[in-house]
Amino acid sequence: MRTLLSIPLFVLGSVLFAQDIAGRWTTIDDETGKARSVVEITVNGDKATGKIIRLFRSPNEEQDPTCTKCTDDRKGRKVIGLDIIRAMVKDGDEWEDGTILDPENGKIYDCKLWVENGELKVRGYVAFFFRTQTWIRAKN
Repeated sequence: MRTLLSIPLFVLGSVLFAQDIAGRWTTIDDETGKARSVVEITVNGDKATGKIIRLFRSPNEEQDPTCTKCTDDRKGRKVIGLDIIRAMVKDGDEWEDGTILDPENGKIYDCKLWVENGELKVRGYVAFFFRTQTWIRAKN
């Protein structure tokens, strides 16, 4: 009897965990399909933020570049440790009303996040134009 009661609780817990955006996510390059970075998303109360904690770069590239193209308070800061997701607010199953920074070009976009099939969907947009990336949960 206990086993029968445990199964629904385990399944429910797995579903709730799968919907959680908190944790480490591997970003994937849209063009190459290769891992680009690991972003750690933290949830504090009703806000979520994310920072780059690791970069995957070739040996001939700068391993921890500076955000030279950033135009706000992040200008001149190292990319590793840089907060790229700010002020996300939970709305049902999605997080929205925040922003995401592309440290390669310094552009800041409005942002929406949601989990779909265990993957994080990250949408950056300006007005009606948007691009959605799929990030996967990091193994470590």
